[in-house]
Amino acid sequence: MLDYDCAYLPDKKVRMRYKYVMEPTKEFCSAVIKRGWRRFGKYYFYPTCNGCSECKSLRVDVENFCYTRSQKRVLKRNKETKIIIQKPTISQMHLNLYRKYHTFKSQKDGWSQKSISYSEYHENFVDGAMDFGKEVLYLVDDKLVGVDLIDILDDGISAIYFFYDPDFPKLSLGTYSLLYQIELAKLLNLKYIYLGYWVDGCKAFAYKTKFEPLEKLDGYFDVLDTPKWI
Repeated sequence: MLDYDCAYLPDKKVRMRYKYVMEPTKEFCSAVIKRGWRRFGKYYFYPTCNGCSECKSLRVDVENFCYTRSQKRVLKRNKETKIIIQKPTISQMHLNLYRKYHTFKSQKDGWSQKSISYSEYHENFVDGAMDFGKEVLYLVDDKLVGVDLIDILDDGISAIYFFYDPDFPKLSLGTYSLLYQIELAKLLNLKYIYLGYWVDGCKAFAYKTKFEPLEKLDGYFDVLDTPKWI
């Protein structure tokens, strides 16, 4: 377990329970994601914070998802945006875009400045992808403007991490990436988009509640327990 300062709630400490899995399978990843775990690389984890249970796992009900007017406009604005789906890769373009995004978020939203090395990126986003982890690349005039890391699982798509070029604000790439996940899930006959954690009142997570209907996981569960989504 690891303890560190919470990035979402002031004066709180985070405690995460980690499991390192050398050869993760799609079946294993599917089982733990629907029980409130998350994946970065070969590390699977969930919060076990003392005296705090504010992190709630959310998933979108794909079949009953309803587009808002704003979301429909986002789709129209991205008619010329090119999409490539492939196994996760790493390049200097990936690293430059990641650093540009985090510099923007540190200036706009007060995020701590965060760079990333080649090995760190590989460990977090390329390693452990196996046959179910994918990257969705977004390109405008052949320029890489967004990278979405996802897992395609037994019953849904798990949204791992998305970063984008802030020089294209009119495209609303963050919103578009989730709308595309929903379209992809429909195409693959998958029921859910697993959005990860949400904390009430946290600005960084507010966008997740705009994709309805949503289901919330009631607690965290061991791989042998039956998860309860409400």
